[in-house]
Amino acid sequence: MSHSATDNTAYNPHRIFFTGFMGCGKTTWGRKLAAHLGYEFIDLDHALEEKVGMRIAEYFSSFGEDAFRKLESAMLKEADYPEKVIVSTGGGLPCFFDNMDWMNNNGKTLYVKLSPKTLADRLENSKTVRPVLQGKKGDELVEFITGKLAEREGFYLQAQHVIEGISLSVEALEAELNK
Repeated sequence: MSHSATDNTAYNPHRIFFTGFMGCGKTTWGRKLAAHLGYEFIDLDHALEEKVGMRIAEYFSSFGEDAFRKLESAMLKEADYPEKVIVSTGGGLPCFFDNMDWMNNNGKTLYVKLSPKTLADRLENSKTVRPVLQGKKGDELVEFITGKLAEREGFYLQAQHVIEGISLSVEALEAELNK
């Protein structure tokens, strides 16, 4: 099967997908790296919210997780990506359907890895409302994240690039992606 230059199903080394658990810095570092490289930036969660006209949490409660995961996968695979783009994905996206394989076949993938304790500290101090974490703090939050990471890390580790998120810099990201 041949691909044209504008076909969104062709491998493009200038299409970079950031993956990892919520709170790891996918959006923050994706934006910074995009600005540094002169790439466009897409936060897939925000694009999804714009498309459906509601917050993800609302969509989840109205239609359920299965409907959300199908919509999320369709958004990933059918988006009209710019030639040079960094895409921040939702924390669960790589773990459903063939999404991780699709990203690996259509661009570079990067897993921003952090420990459960560091993620918990960041999420407890975050201004972003995350319904799945409601009421969880301290050890309970660390335990929740540890369990979720145990389910998800097998998918995250399929990324072509894995980088420790604790002392991240634009230069470290660029160096990792150029390996």
